Amino acid sequence: MTDAPGTLWRNREFNLLWVSQSLSDAGTAISALAVPLLLLTLTSSPVRAGLVSTIGLVVTVLSRLPAGVLADRFDRRRIMLVCDAVRLVAYLILGLAVWHGRPSLVLVIAVVVVGAAGNAFFGTAEHSSLRTIVAPGQLPAAVARNEARSYGTSLAGPPLGGLLFGLGHALPFFGDAVTFLASMAGVARVRRPLQQRREAGRGGHVAALAEGFRFVFGNAFLRAVLVVAAPLNLAIHGITFTIIVTLQANRVPPAIIGAVSTVVAAGGLLGALAAPSLHRRLPLPVLIRGISWAAALLMSTSALLTGSVAAAVPVALALFLGPTANAALFGHQAAITPDRLQGRVVSVIIVVATSVSATAPLLAGVLIAVFGPVPTVLAFAALVGGSAVVTSTGRGIRTMEPVE
Repeated sequence: MTDAPGTLWRNREFNLLWVSQSLSDAGTAISALAVPLLLLTLTSSPVRAGLVSTIGLVVTVLSRLPAGVLADRFDRRRIMLVCDAVRLVAYLILGLAVWHGRPSLVLVIAVVVVGAAGNAFFGTAEHSSLRTIVAPGQLPAAVARNEARSYGTSLAGPPLGGLLFGLGHALPFFGDAVTFLASMAGVARVRRPLQQRREAGRGGHVAALAEGFRFVFGNAFLRAVLVVAAPLNLAIHGITFTIIVTLQANRVPPAIIGAVSTVVAAGGLLGALAAPSLHRRLPLPVLIRGISWAAALLMSTSALLTGSVAAAVPVALALFLGPTANAALFGHQAAITPDRLQGRVVSVIIVVATSVSATAPLLAGVLIAVFGPVPTVLAFAALVGGSAVVTSTGRGIRTMEPVE
């Protein structure tokens, strides 16, 4: 039986997963920086380094939907343990190859593919498990803590990865392997089942995936989640890219340009820490509508500052509100989705949202070339404004009821 609401810090199972995955996410962030640095050292080719990173992102997206089916049909704990074991071996092999001075481009690509697929399968199984280890009233707080973990490790991981790579090119990969070992220990110690009892799946995997799509697009609230999440992700990535390109065109020093991503990520981290408090104080429909309109307004303000690093501040403030929206939306999603569909519903939502945001740099580049940076930022802000209109008028958000 899950803990009572308000005692998430005493939830042993959730905290075991959270701590072990904080270490694992930090390792992933470390190797995410170390891999391009290694490729630049081996090949001196930014194109190849960028290509390998893109391959990893594509594999992650392609793995999400089958990961959702597996998370709903097989034992989630076993999925996570297998993912950790495979990733541990992969990065250990890469570390040894670098240590002995014999890493090949093929090996690096293979490890990146294995790591990206493992991240997708593990993350989907972990997110699908929340509903069985966390009380319904705790779900928004649990999602917010996971968001804080993600932003925290994305801030701390790259500097640590750069430091380790400077001390020894193999150290980041050995470090990542150790974090997967810690993750395995945490997952193995979770006592509670990570899924409810369920019957054997009927039909093939394609039919199971189709059931997930039908559930998402047949539910007014889940359709509203897509309407909020996809434009918000697209706009944040697009505006951040526009600011960076504009600063570079104005010959701003690279160190200062790098501060843009740090400021934006810091806004997300602070927002994740504040999300549970905001969620407790405001009704869900009011919260979602308010966040959508505030984000659109803040992003519009950024258009007035595109020639300065200060343009990142309104985006950071908008991202400050993002974790609260995610906590409310995904917490409610986990509460209303049957356990047997959790993996598929999560994977469908994430794939739609991330696929749209993946086009942000290309779309921003085209808009900048045709219209300039200010209209580009305003166009992205208008997308968020459109989602705010939908959340204010559509029944998906308006009819949300708090989960007891």
